[in-house]
Amino acid sequence: MLRTLRIPFSATKHLPSRCCSGFVSRTRYVNQLKEDDEACLAALQNGHVFLFHHLRPLLQPTKTGTLRPAALVTPDVQSFLERLGSNPSLLKESVLIGCSEQNQAQFCLDVGELDQAAVEEACTGNFMDLGKSLFLLTGEEAPLLTKGQALLRWHQTSRFCSATGQLTQRNQAGSQRVCPSNGIVYYPKMSPVVIVLVSDGKQCLLGRQSSFPRGMYSALAGFCDMGESLEEALCREVAEEVGLEVLSISYSSSQHWPFPHSSFMLGCHATVSPTHTQLQVDHAELEDARWFSVEEIRSALK
Repeated sequence: MLRTLRIPFSATKHLPSRCCSGFVSRTRYVNQLKEDDEACLAALQNGHVFLFHHLRPLLQPTKTGTLRPAALVTPDVQSFLERLGSNPSLLKESVLIGCSEQNQAQFCLDVGELDQAAVEEACTGNFMDLGKSLFLLTGEEAPLLTKGQALLRWHQTSRFCSATGQLTQRNQAGSQRVCPSNGIVYYPKMSPVVIVLVSDGKQCLLGRQSSFPRGMYSALAGFCDMGESLEEALCREVAEEVGLEVLSISYSSSQHWPFPHSSFMLGCHATVSPTHTQLQVDHAELEDARWFSVEEIRSALK
């Protein structure tokens, strides 16, 4: 298997102005909800809620036999939460993640404190590992779940102020947390990661870690160090992992990636000299790395 970057938003680059105006209005509406707690709470009462259980999204079967994220209306969520004996305030822990084309606010909520089987029965769905679910969803559906999981995880792991140790308070939308004693505002963070497809002009270089599923190879990737540019991080990673020197770099695209803790994937292409392709694999980083021909890549993708 090959890990690839999905860029569903790229399809909007050349939309007609009528669609773009809708995008602008939705964007401003979401921004208003982030800044106005009362407006956000009101939007929640008529919004869609995507449920998670210990950061695993709830998926429902479709009539065609595929799966889709369960977009539940708030009254239904409130009803089954009450039936399952949940704290009534749990729904207010929902985090804003977007807005549908029908201007309906979208939220996510982790119900990990409730019995998983009971929630699945009430919602006619199943909670699934996010990594696995990404192979089963469309490009339009996946970003909502990755954003939702990332924000839920951030709230679970960023509850205390790093300066005072006091419990921080979130706004209703969940777009920030504030320390009540010193007013420091904390926002969700993403760690920049460079992922690069290296080529010698005829072949491309892929590697695998021991934690990967059997047979899976991926483009090389690594976190950017403090103070590095994208280009510096790319050259360093390739040199460290496979012992090659990069000659040229071209940027491809970017994507939020929720693993392990909200990464910002910066996709690039890079070339190396066709006369200097001997690999020196750092086995502390990679289990294996090797060159693949175009025919091998096509076969793997099929």
